[in-house]
Amino acid sequence: ERERDWSMGGRTISRGCLPLLTYVTMLVLATGYAHAADSLVSGGSLKVGETLVSQGGAFELGFFSPGGSSSRYLGIWYKKIPVQTVVWVANREKPITDGSGELTIDEEGNLILLNGRGSPFLLASSPAATALVALLLDTGNFVLADKNNRSRILWQSFDNPTDTLLPGMRLGWKGRRNRLLTSWRSIDDPSSGDFEFGLDRGRIARLSIWQMGATSWTTGIWNGQHFGDAPELSLLGPIQFQFVPSDVQLYYTYSPGMDLTTIARFVMDVSGNAKFLAWVESRQQWLVFWSQPRGYPCDCGDNGLCNNGSEPPCSCLRGFRPDYSTEWQAGRWSRGCVRRSELDCGMGDGFLPLKRVKLPLTLFSSAVFNDSRLGIADCSALCKKNCSCTAYASVDKQGTGCFLWFGDLKGIQENYGDVQDLYVRLASSDLVADVPVQRTKKLLPILLPAVAASLILIACASTCCWWRSKSKDQGDEMNNHELLLLEIGPEGSQKYQDFSLLNFADVVAATGNFSDENKLGQGGFGPVYKGTFPDGQEIAVKRLSRRSTQGLEEFKTEILLIARLQHRNLVRLLGCCIKGEERMLIYEYMPNKSLDFFLFDPGRAAQLDWGMRFHIIEGIAQGLLYLHKHSRLRIIHRDLKASNILLDGELNPKISDFGLARIFSTNNSEANTNRVAGTYGYMSPEYAMEGLFSVKSDVFSFGVLLLEIVTSKRNPASFHFTGSLNLLGHAWKLWNEGRELELMDPSLGDSCPVGQVSRCIHVALMCVQDAAADRPITSDIVSMLGSENASLPAPKKPAFFIGRQMADEGIPASCSINLMTVSAIDAR
Repeated sequence: ERERDWSMGGRTISRGCLPLLTYVTMLVLATGYAHAADSLVSGGSLKVGETLVSQGGAFELGFFSPGGSSSRYLGIWYKKIPVQTVVWVANREKPITDGSGELTIDEEGNLILLNGRGSPFLLASSPAATALVALLLDTGNFVLADKNNRSRILWQSFDNPTDTLLPGMRLGWKGRRNRLLTSWRSIDDPSSGDFEFGLDRGRIARLSIWQMGATSWTTGIWNGQHFGDAPELSLLGPIQFQFVPSDVQLYYTYSPGMDLTTIARFVMDVSGNAKFLAWVESRQQWLVFWSQPRGYPCDCGDNGLCNNGSEPPCSCLRGFRPDYSTEWQAGRWSRGCVRRSELDCGMGDGFLPLKRVKLPLTLFSSAVFNDSRLGIADCSALCKKNCSCTAYASVDKQGTGCFLWFGDLKGIQENYGDVQDLYVRLASSDLVADVPVQRTKKLLPILLPAVAASLILIACASTCCWWRSKSKDQGDEMNNHELLLLEIGPEGSQKYQDFSLLNFADVVAATGNFSDENKLGQGGFGPVYKGTFPDGQEIAVKRLSRRSTQGLEEFKTEILLIARLQHRNLVRLLGCCIKGEERMLIYEYMPNKSLDFFLFDPGRAAQLDWGMRFHIIEGIAQGLLYLHKHSRLRIIHRDLKASNILLDGELNPKISDFGLARIFSTNNSEANTNRVAGTYGYMSPEYAMEGLFSVKSDVFSFGVLLLEIVTSKRNPASFHFTGSLNLLGHAWKLWNEGRELELMDPSLGDSCPVGQVSRCIHVALMCVQDAAADRPITSDIVSMLGSENASLPAPKKPAFFIGRQMADEGIPASCSINLMTVSAIDAR
């Protein structure tokens, strides 16, 4: 039979070709809809040109190349918005550069990205082998879940934000992890930029913007209803914002409110602005409804008062005058105001109440005491005790808690939506300057005796100060504690953000009134107790005894240093408690106590196999490297020893006790002190004998500690070795005889990697060399410990030997001298 011809668009197709055409058409359609679903199952893959679309069609996931970039990224964007708006990037730091790209769930349950060479980039992994599904939800959340129970989410993109906060996402703390927004590097480069936005790193209830780690803007503290300097974030049009300060999590989130059709997003953009945007369908564009930081409606500078309803909008606070009167008259108010009269605490400074004003900015020079038991009278007393305090207010509108400001005041406004009462410190002359003459005359009979009494009190106070400087009585110490409380306050709330002042009653309750059952140990500073707060958080309380050798300066040093340091191998300071003569430091609780608890007890030492010991060695080295090189400060610990290495539940080491630590200038190689304090047996010779300390002093201590970890023997007490040598001398002797492995704790057995043990002993001997210049720096120590094949230089003779005379004098092997002032040590 003759084939019938079919015409298509002017072309003739024979009937015999129809089956082939139908097959090809179906194949094309099948390919086009292969990934029109919202999920990817185990064994499946998503390649370039294919996408997942959420069930309601709101979001799409696939590979994209931003702008003119040739790199490929896996991202999520809005499906129905014509302008591609990316809200999440999976591989922002690992772009695919070979033009390919594939997303898959491998047979081990890992969600991975593959490039053209098959090199994997891990996005998420499943804790258990099970059937998995990767699902794109209509919220924009990309989740890895159990295929048979999709409500069991194992991983989600909402916990790993990039630069965008979508409705329902939580910005803030989840456990110990702070979920932040990080800007793109540029509009064509999704890699991490210089700006971050999120909840305060110190768990203080405020949002902040950081530029390269430095705070550039903050919302002010949450006052129970909204943020002090950004009240609009509690309600912005139809969008409902919410701040949740719970015991388990501390986060900020928002939802569309009643208008579920609103498409909104919160972005930390490349210019350093945090923006809230909404899509306006009629205009087919994104509109900015809120952006910070921005210029204030009227910038009246320092100590100025802004009122948009008046003309001019700026005036100086009472007691202040324009700093530059000509500019002020020309309408340029940003130079602000200065005091008419200098403050003088001894001459009766007082406080001027400003009713119903927007409080000053809290970004600079402020402190917060967020204690509901503090009233406005307590705030006044706290501010009066510190001459640097320039203003105070309650934290919330219920009149509880205290804000203190130090220095100039900026951002005070009248006729503002959110107002509270502010009390500004003024000189006594400015407080009465505007009082009517008749009223002043009436006050003279009161004021003159008061001034005379003040002069007498000043004379008495001067005499008392002279006497107290000689006697150092208890009253002086109590006053020091009060000053310390104020000194810690502003630093603790701004520079040292991971820090709180705790109430004495709460600490007493948490520790069971410092019961013996909760006592963890005893040191030269005093006892340590375990405590538990009502929310279940466990703490360790270091309670300084009255006889403690750790004085006020060491106590303050520990607070101001450790609260600025954050590393997985440094103990975390939660806060402190000061009441009268009581001084307490509150740390995270370490369930496995300290390293010496295990090392120097034969039964417990056997629980530490070599793998655990080497893990501890590496952790201590990493913590020390952070202190010496990678932290914002350069810190010399000066008291590194086994009892100052705490162990968490997984035996991760945490360096603790920073009371003797010193900030060290990067321009200096060593410093000198007249007061040598530390622990005998761990101190380097140049420090013990000459008071010279440097990073090499800590290196020496690390070397001693490394030998102790290998041997389970304490250096100061090791007088029983052959020839009455201490641990260093004994290790040196065995090393020279080629018998260094005899140093190993016998409980380690024969299963240890002898090469690794020998290398640790070698590194330890290099650390304890007599001359500081011969010792390695910390970065070299980390490198030497982690490199199995690198050759190491031969060590020179270690610093200290304990002579036969000391051993013959009958000093028991268990003796240990802690935190002693060394006047003479036999050394060679």
